[in-house]
Amino acid sequence: MSMFLVVAAIFSVFCILCLFGARNTARRLPLPPGPSEDWDVTSLSSLISLQTLESLVEEYGLVFTLCSGSKVAVGAALTDRPKWSATSEMVSGRMRLLLLQSGERLRKFRRALHTHLQARAAKDYEPLQMHYASSLVRNIAGNPAKHMDYAKEYAASFILSLAYGRTGSVDANEPEIVAIGRSLQRVGSAVRPGAYTVDEYPFLQYLPFYSHELRSWHNDELSLYQRQITGVEDNMAIQSCFAKYLLENQAKLQLNHDELAYLAGTMFSAGSTTTASAISVMVMSAACFPQMQTWVQEELDAVVGHKRVPTFDDYVNLPQVVAFVLESYRWRPVGGSGFAHQASKDIIWRNYCIPKDAMVIGDHWSICRDPSVFANPEVSLRSDASLFNFGFGRWVCPRRHVVDHSLFIMTALLLWAFRIMEDDKAPIDQRGFKGEGISITLEAFPVHFERWVEMMDELLE
Repeated sequence: MSMFLVVAAIFSVFCILCLFGARNTARRLPLPPGPSEDWDVTSLSSLISLQTLESLVEEYGLVFTLCSGSKVAVGAALTDRPKWSATSEMVSGRMRLLLLQSGERLRKFRRALHTHLQARAAKDYEPLQMHYASSLVRNIAGNPAKHMDYAKEYAASFILSLAYGRTGSVDANEPEIVAIGRSLQRVGSAVRPGAYTVDEYPFLQYLPFYSHELRSWHNDELSLYQRQITGVEDNMAIQSCFAKYLLENQAKLQLNHDELAYLAGTMFSAGSTTTASAISVMVMSAACFPQMQTWVQEELDAVVGHKRVPTFDDYVNLPQVVAFVLESYRWRPVGGSGFAHQASKDIIWRNYCIPKDAMVIGDHWSICRDPSVFANPEVSLRSDASLFNFGFGRWVCPRRHVVDHSLFIMTALLLWAFRIMEDDKAPIDQRGFKGEGISITLEAFPVHFERWVEMMDELLE
C-alpha cells in the first residue's frame, strides 16, 4: 500500500464548491452557502488559494459555493474532470492526462502508463533513485546553500532517465528544464477560474483570431516533447525507458505521434516538479521541528548506524522515517488546492443540491487541517489518517508509487547524513509559498546542514 494512503477518508470534509453562476435544479434545493456573487473567483490561483480557501472554510463550513458568471461548478459524486477549454483543449491539445475527461483517450493513456508506474514496477527503479539521491546528499555537503537547486536536479535527473533513458545528472538551469518549468507555469495560469473567456464560451477556441497566446503555448510545449521523443527514436539502443516502450508498442497502444510525445512529456514535467517541491518541504519540516527530526535520527542510528547507508531494504524497520514523510506532506501539501473534479449527477447533501456537471475543488490544504482530525494542524501526527496528496478516486496520480519511493529514500539519506537546522539570523517563513504551475513550491530558505556521519563521503561512494 502506498505510504501516503495510510490513514481515515476525509475527502468529504472540505469539498470546495465553485459556482460560476446560478441555475435552477430539478430538486429546487438551494446551493450550499458562500460569499456574494461579486467575490473574485479568479483569486483561486495556486499561489493564493491555500490561505484564501482556508479562510472561506472557517467562515462557511465544510462545503460552500462560489459564484461568478454563468456556469455551475460543484462536487460530490465525482467521476469526471470539468471541461477546461483554455487549459485542456487549447494549451494541451486534449492530451494532458491530468486534465482529460472520461473517454477512450484517458483509457489509452492509463493503459500505457500502467506498465511503468504500477507498484511492482516502482521497485525496479530503486537503484536509479538510490544513485541520484546519494549524489544529492554529496552535492549538499559541498554547497548547502544550493539545497533547493539540488532537489530539482535530483527530480529532473531521475525522471529524465525514467522517461527518456537519459543518463547522468541534470543541471537545474538547462534549457529543457527551464522550458518545462515555464510550461507548467503557463498551465497554472490558464487553469485559474475566470482567467480566459473561452472557458465561459468554448466556441471561441474555433475562431482563428482568438488567443494567439494559448495557441503558441501549445505549440511550444508540443515541440519540446517531440524533440525528446525524436532523440529516443534516433537512438533506440539506449537503456529501457518509458519513451522507448511507447515507441516499440505504439501500434498496440494505439497512440499517434503527438499523443505519444505528450504522454511521455507530461509524465516528466509533472513528476519532476512535485518531487522537487516535496523534498524541499521535507527539509523545511526537519529544520522547523527539531524534536521530530531527533526521533527520526534516533531510529536511523539504531537501525542503520554510521557504518553503512540506509537503503530501500530498511523501509519496514524505519516507521519514523515513513511517518515523518507523511507529516511533512500533510503539513505543506505540494498539491495546493488540487485539481477540480466534476459531479456526474445531482448530489443531495444536507438539504443542499450540488448540480450535475458542477465543478468541485477538494482543497488539500484544508483537508489536511481539519481540526476534528488534527487537533493542532501545524504540528499534529496521526497514525490512523489517510492523506490525499495524489488526488482522489479515478484521478489519483499514477506516479504515486514512484514518488513514494523517492521521498522515502531522500528523507532517510538526508536525515542519516545531516542534522538540519534553521538559521537563527534568517528565520524560515513557514508560509512562504509561490505558485509555479500546477503545484506549490517554497520560497528559497536558508538552513544549516551539520554532518551527522563522519564517514558519509566514503559510504555514499
